[in-house]
Amino acid sequence: MRYASTVRAYRLGAGARLLFGACCTLAPATGWGAVEGPAVLGIPVDFILFGATLIGVALFHHHTLRVALTGLAVITVYKLFFTGFKSGPGLAGLAVHMQHEWVILTNLLCLLVGFALLSRHFEESRIPDVLPRFLPDDWKGAFFLLVIIWVLSGFLDNIAAALIGGTIAASVFRQKVHIGYLAAIVAASNAGGAGSVVGDTTTTMMWLDGVSPLAVLDAYVAAFAALLVFGIPAALQQHRYSPIRKDPQRGVHVDWYRVGIVAVILVSAIATNVTVNLKFKHLADYFPFIGVAVWVAIFACVPLRKPEWKLVPEAFKGSIFLLSLVTCASMMPVEKLPAASWPTTLGLGFLSSVFDNIPLTALALKQGGYDWGMLAFAVGFGGSMIWFGSSAGVAVSNIFPEAKSVWQWLRYGWHIAVGYVVGFMVMLALVGWHPQEKHKAYAMDSMLPGGVGSARLGGGNPPPPPASGKLFRGS
Repeated sequence: MRYASTVRAYRLGAGARLLFGACCTLAPATGWGAVEGPAVLGIPVDFILFGATLIGVALFHHHTLRVALTGLAVITVYKLFFTGFKSGPGLAGLAVHMQHEWVILTNLLCLLVGFALLSRHFEESRIPDVLPRFLPDDWKGAFFLLVIIWVLSGFLDNIAAALIGGTIAASVFRQKVHIGYLAAIVAASNAGGAGSVVGDTTTTMMWLDGVSPLAVLDAYVAAFAALLVFGIPAALQQHRYSPIRKDPQRGVHVDWYRVGIVAVILVSAIATNVTVNLKFKHLADYFPFIGVAVWVAIFACVPLRKPEWKLVPEAFKGSIFLLSLVTCASMMPVEKLPAASWPTTLGLGFLSSVFDNIPLTALALKQGGYDWGMLAFAVGFGGSMIWFGSSAGVAVSNIFPEAKSVWQWLRYGWHIAVGYVVGFMVMLALVGWHPQEKHKAYAMDSMLPGGVGSARLGGGNPPPPPASGKLFRGS
């Protein structure tokens, strides 16, 4: 027993060192600019505190919320008394900073809690109970489910796609879902949106900044290759752990009212996202449109079927954990990225597993010179490598608490990191590195009315993050 405890502590320490290295060592090594304030061996204390928070999450995975809130409190106090915020010093600077961040945080909170209710509606619709009739009854059934999640995420929010996938998996695998397969569900939901300008916040930001939707489609080359690399081992893991149920339950009656409720909530989210980004993008930084739309749809459908309100407290608790990490990341002194290149882009994918991909994308757009399809895959998929690296990972971990272990996620989800590297290299080999220096000069016309060249964005800084569902790493 003592030996097992020692091994477990060593493994947790290895995972913690990986997180610390990603947060602290990569920061100066990738040229993230000099910042005012104390530094240790060239690393700003801000990053050290953030790295310590991530280590605490890795080591004390049964107390992740307390660790995240403590880290947020320490970083906030440090910024108040020593370095100030990007928006200014003291409480005034903090107020301005949170004024900019509150829309992202509120959207994310509304989506995480709202989609937890949506996933229960979907479960109680009994659709998952009839799916074994259509899925192969060996490891290929588990793989085909990942393909379904991958496709859904191209036009749905990645949180919704991951939760729907997790709900189906819990049913067809008799409530026994392998951690490696849970990691694959999250990875499939993040990869599926990487090549769609409505499938991920980062790609939507690129579109609004003048990047052609066709430029990010290349990301599907890497995303599909990654799906094959991580999907097959994950499906085999799941098949050995708990094979798919071969036959559907008898006497199952689908509740079409609940199916309709799920559809209404998803359509409300998608329609609001597209409408705001096309017609009212100048207001997207001032109000959480998509989160409010989801909850309006939930309340509007209450007369048909009541949601399971008892799920809200636990979903809210898990959401606060993620929001704490997002807020910590937003306070980091990120000033610039290194020169645009494919190695830099590859590194940004690993960095996005512990750092919010929205500011990374905004900085890349401001700098220019990236291959936008390659960047979309890197920052969209990279968060899948750790359970709290994306909103989809946190959402799935809320309904499968056993996944809240960095070491277990890395140990059994090893194929996610391998899939990321292989997918990236396949894209580099087949498509190549094609940087676009002046992306703002191109019309983002393929999804706008009026034909080619009808709509252009002007110069200046990248727009604020849009009111989209994919709000955090691989958001």
